[in-house]
Amino acid sequence: MPKVLVSDKLSPTAVQIFKDNGVEVDYLPDLGKDKDKLFEVIGQYDGLAIRSATKVTEKIISAATNLKVIGRAGIGVDNVDIPAATKKGIIVMNTPFGNSITTAEHAISMMMALARQLPEADASTRASKWEKNRFMGVEVTSKTLGLIGAGNIGSIVADRAQGLRMKVIAFDPFLTPERAQTMGVEKVELDELLARADFITLHTPLIDATRNILNAETLAKTKKGVRIINCARGGLIDEEALYAALKSGQVAGAALDVFLVEPAENNPLFELPNVICTPHLGASTTEAQENVALQVAEQISAYLMSGEITNALNFPSISAEEAPIITPWVKLAETLGSFAGQLTETAIKGIQIEFEGTPAGLNTKPMIAAAINGVLKPSLGDINMVSAPQIAKDRGILVETTTRDQQGAYEGYIRLTVTTERQTRGVAGTLFVNGKPRIIQVKDINMEAEVTPHMLYVTNEDKPGHIGRLGTTLGALNINIANFNLGRADVGGDAIALVSIDGTLTEDQLGQIAKLEGVKQAKALTF
Repeated sequence: MPKVLVSDKLSPTAVQIFKDNGVEVDYLPDLGKDKDKLFEVIGQYDGLAIRSATKVTEKIISAATNLKVIGRAGIGVDNVDIPAATKKGIIVMNTPFGNSITTAEHAISMMMALARQLPEADASTRASKWEKNRFMGVEVTSKTLGLIGAGNIGSIVADRAQGLRMKVIAFDPFLTPERAQTMGVEKVELDELLARADFITLHTPLIDATRNILNAETLAKTKKGVRIINCARGGLIDEEALYAALKSGQVAGAALDVFLVEPAENNPLFELPNVICTPHLGASTTEAQENVALQVAEQISAYLMSGEITNALNFPSISAEEAPIITPWVKLAETLGSFAGQLTETAIKGIQIEFEGTPAGLNTKPMIAAAINGVLKPSLGDINMVSAPQIAKDRGILVETTTRDQQGAYEGYIRLTVTTERQTRGVAGTLFVNGKPRIIQVKDINMEAEVTPHMLYVTNEDKPGHIGRLGTTLGALNINIANFNLGRADVGGDAIALVSIDGTLTEDQLGQIAKLEGVKQAKALTF
């Protein structure tokens, strides 16, 4: 009988789920706060169920000699060392969709409180001041709400806001026109959203592309008197710039549930009367906490009793029997997706995946999920192979797959094609004897390139001198070339270079390469 430790507070119903599934469970909800005691006992357990209090560090994992699965009741796994768990073969699961409604409702609540100055009015009234004329609010009816991020939570906020008779506009590079129409929102660019929105609410992951998306420059572009709500991630807003905008009146008010540093203490924003602050309460409802607790208990039990893997962040959903054969193909699919995703800069309308030969005869679901994850991860960040297909569906991205018997020279290969608003880009790959993925075609141009951690992708005109100029430039930049792979469509037509390099390229270095004669595009890729 497998044994599970619950080291944070879960509901009695969740604990009973373990027992009903034949899993022995120790419910010790305060143990997670005692890292020394956790280190001492963790070796006894096959599964670990946690919330946010338990810190599953590399040291804890080193002592987890029998641990097979860690389940987080909630979406955030910052408290789990996933690379260390992966290295040791421990599945890490979360419950990515259990908090969506609760977080969306909190954003709407914050917006309403901000519009009517409720916290400050409450404090004034409790102080027996009765300052009725001081707290003049604004209606939300007929106002424009700007969504920065229109994924799962953003779409729920849009639905609730429309019920309040608000006009909803959205900025999201991966929101397709069709999905926007289904949601009943108007898709706009960021500058237009800033200029038009009366209220702005953020619903994006924190990645390089979204870090400080509201900063001094973008806040200056907002409609004067805008009100801003952030229940997504700290770091999406430059807090110093927001403070200045609130003081100047450019921003009429802000409601913040998340902060750059948490727990937030002595934050200068706390001094301002036109700021509402809550302590990261987005997921804090009875219903949400119960939902994620039940989900994580079901997921851990299913894995320990039958090998079923659900909502894993570090492994696709495949059986133990399939793993040795299918895992290299899953890796290839994710690599092809990442290749295309890193080159994609506009909204994705569709993803087509073709399996020929060997992979066509396998369970293609993990490969499909891995490919979608690879495509979306460079832009969305907070995504995994299990949640990727649902997120693609929510965003209106059409995913089509084809399987067929071997027809060409390769025993098996995968081709992935991404269709955006501007173009269609395809990339194909196969596995060689060593099981490592190789690129065999890009944009219908045949080539052969081993995938390495750092690569330079260049499209150029096929004219004499290009290879020499590129090699000389890389040498001058002190970038060592490991492999140089070339392909072209026709003599004098489009050509592609895939260069394996040692180390990474800076934006300045990439800019120098892009300025070379004949170069149409230069991108740094990491795998």
